[in-house]
Amino acid sequence: MTDLTSNFLGIKSPNPFWLASAPPTDKAYNVIRAFEAGWGGVVWKTLGEDPHIVNVNGPRYGAIHGRDRNLLGLNNIELITDRPLEVNLKEIKQVKRDWPDRALVVSLMVPCEEKNWIDILKRVEDTGADGVELNFGCPHGMSERGMGSAVGQVPEYIEMVTRWCKENTKMPVIVKLTPNITDIRKPAQAAKNGGADAVSLINTINSIVGVDLDVMAPTPTIDGKGAHGGYCGPAVKPIALNMVAEIARDPATAGLPISGIGGITTWRDAAEFMALGAGNVQVCTAAMTYGFKVVQDMIDGLKEWMGEKGYTSIDEFVGMAVPNCSDWQNLNLNYVTKAKIDQDLCIKCGRCHIACEDTSHQAITAMVDGARHFEVIDEECVGCNLCVNVCPVENCITMEPMTSGVDPRTKQPIDNKFADWTTHPNNPNRVMEAAE
Repeated sequence: MTDLTSNFLGIKSPNPFWLASAPPTDKAYNVIRAFEAGWGGVVWKTLGEDPHIVNVNGPRYGAIHGRDRNLLGLNNIELITDRPLEVNLKEIKQVKRDWPDRALVVSLMVPCEEKNWIDILKRVEDTGADGVELNFGCPHGMSERGMGSAVGQVPEYIEMVTRWCKENTKMPVIVKLTPNITDIRKPAQAAKNGGADAVSLINTINSIVGVDLDVMAPTPTIDGKGAHGGYCGPAVKPIALNMVAEIARDPATAGLPISGIGGITTWRDAAEFMALGAGNVQVCTAAMTYGFKVVQDMIDGLKEWMGEKGYTSIDEFVGMAVPNCSDWQNLNLNYVTKAKIDQDLCIKCGRCHIACEDTSHQAITAMVDGARHFEVIDEECVGCNLCVNVCPVENCITMEPMTSGVDPRTKQPIDNKFADWTTHPNNPNRVMEAAE
């Protein structure tokens, strides 16, 4: 029987789908409705110190849309909660009392002084919350005040603040990392060194999503001016997956629990994050786009897929893809594939030919015997799979491995022996075989 129950750092929830710290978790009204819709947990929108934050009274979001106006990414300039701390704490306490089976973690951001962190930790602990998430990721507004990503970009600060928190609370401490950094492994290592129980990532990416060409200012525009904000949504998923994988496969952080965030819209997105080492996932933009009930599609889809694969719990596939994450130099250079077009599925649009002819390897015909016909020329095909990605018909073009015979392009016999760049004869620093 398939069981979606999650136990992340001892924090139990009926499923691994949590709402991330963001507008959807800003108040009890939202959180209760989210729990009623089926979400397994929430990270309450980031709390700070009173006097409370003042947000802009105008547009807070910019957007990137696809051609059919589906939302690809959101840029936001909203700050942490602008509601009084006491009101938030009171609501958190009541919600946790009313929903004891759901995960309730509280996101925190205060000035980088030990006393400030100790004071707010004690107040959160009194609510009965399950844990805290240290927001070291916010790239706008708060970072200009020495908080958020201003801390998250300095590993020494991450380690220092994390240690303060671990020494002054019994609650699990999750460190939320900023993607606005060159090497995500360094802040993750710092969090672990500071005693963090887990990391969560990614927070939003520094961005300007567009310019209003009438007023000549970035969007969203406030009284004629705009500012950089935090980018999220489906478009950031590839960046988030890579950063999660980097932490999961780094020997210095391997085994450190990860809460995956970044563009998760479907059950498949969630499963991919978990396969790369995330113990659970946090969602924001999908809920803001489709509403809280989107979680039911995620729950049903994940449960069905797990049943088909024979997984009875999420722990059985968490991290399974990590051993297959490699550096380029370790990829098998003897692996040969060729594209193949299914003529029964082909709609004769010609996109594969145009892409290959103009920008790739001139390996797809356009005409055969005067008729419009698209066929792969094996003698020219390098197996790059660009044609697969531009084809509008799913599974019309597939990549077929060659395991024997001669590669028509190189005229060399297919060698099934594994060989990567570390052993390739073109590498002057290659590892020499014993027989050489």
